[in-house]
Order: sequence, then structure tokens, then C-alpha cells
Amino acid sequence: MDELLFYNLLLIAFGFSSIIVFIVLFYVTAGYGQHVSKKWGTSINNKLGWLLMEIPTVIIYLIYYIIGNRRFDLIPLIFMFVWMLHYCQRTFVFPLLIHGKEPMPISIIILGFTFNGFNTYLQARWINSFAPPYNISWIYSSLFITGIIIFFCGFIINLHSDFIIRNLRKPGETEYKIPYGGMFKYVSCPNYFGEITEWIGWAIMTWSLPGLIFAVWTFANLAPRARSNHLWYNKTFSDYPNNRKALIPFIF
Repeated sequence: MDELLFYNLLLIAFGFSSIIVFIVLFYVTAGYGQHVSKKWGTSINNKLGWLLMEIPTVIIYLIYYIIGNRRFDLIPLIFMFVWMLHYCQRTFVFPLLIHGKEPMPISIIILGFTFNGFNTYLQARWINSFAPPYNISWIYSSLFITGIIIFFCGFIINLHSDFIIRNLRKPGETEYKIPYGGMFKYVSCPNYFGEITEWIGWAIMTWSLPGLIFAVWTFANLAPRARSNHLWYNKTFSDYPNNRKALIPFIF
């Protein structure tokens, strides 16, 4: 099969699968973090689990950047930098900073690994081979400037929210606490809000269908998770702030 045909079929299937995942996750809560459950099967150390789950995003992107025909072009190089900024942090730094001891089910790792592998292929192959070439003037375009600003706003929100969560517990403590500060003033899961914002920015700066589908997939995956976390917070803490939404300030 011609690779471009395979790519387009995979892209369509990937897009439709986000709808299925969105619906399913409203009824089935992914079993990691405070929702960890034995029903998801055998678990391993969460630090190792995150590394294994995220590693395809680094390796596969590098492969398709190197074998692509645009590795000496400025715009694809910038896109790779932006991609790696998020995923090197998520793959190599974030696991080392985790304080929680909750194990991660191997089934969740496999699902995440599979998603990351397919998605990274779709993003990297498009930008570095299949997309119409990005002219150098793209760096001055309103789409690129708007997209990269949105991406970095999301990136900062994501990092800051993770920082707050990590520092809720003092050394030796294991109980869950209510997070305060930053975007937690408005939503229960600002880290998810930040990540969705990042990939909306990516979709705009690359102005691509794969980027759009990735942004939709991120929302489809994290919105139900944010709702589950929000309900868990309200059930667990009687004094949980009642003005917070789950994911989107003032809306949801």
C-alpha cells in the first residue's frame, strides 16, 4: 500500500476513534493516579510507566524528522523544538518529579504507548514529508504567531499546575489534599486545561488536519478524566470550593 494512502486512512481512523474514546471515558475512568484500580491488571512503578508510555513521542519524531526531506528547513526545525520541549519534559523530567507512589497499570501504559506512537507518526510525517512546504515567511504569519503564543501559555499553565500538585504533600505524607493557587482558582484540573491549550496552539501554528485531530483527541481524552477528578474531589472533600469547574473556567 502506498504510504500516503495508509497515512490518510490512519488519520481518518484516528480522528473517529477520538469520538469513541470520549464517550467510553465518561463511563469508564482510566485507572491511574487516585483512580488506580486492580481491575486494570498488573501494575508497575509509576515513574517507569510514564517513561515507557511517553518514549515513542521522542524516538518516532526524531526518526521522521531525520528521514524527512525538510530537516534543514527552519519551520520544521522550530516545530520539532516545540514538540520536544513538551515531550522531553513529559518523558524524562516529569517522571523524576512524581511524588505519588501509586503504581501504573501495564494496560494503561500499553494504551498510552499505542496512542503516542500513532499520533507522533501522524504529526511528524506530515510536517517533515507530506505537508506543503512551510515557506520561511510562515514564521511571520498570524497563524504561527498566534499558535505559538497559545502553545506557550498552555505549557506554562501545565507546568505550574503540576508544580502545585507535586508540592501539596510534605515528605512522608500520603494523603490527598485540595490544591490551591494558579488556575486551581477556577478549575479542578488546570494541568489538563494547559495541555489542551498547548495542542490547540500546535494545531494553529502548524495549520494542519493532523494537528487539529490531535487537539480534538487531547480534549476527548482529558475532558472525561477532568470530570472524574472533579467529582472525586467533591466526594472526598466536604470543604471543596464549590465555585470551581472541572476543566474550562466558568463553563465546564
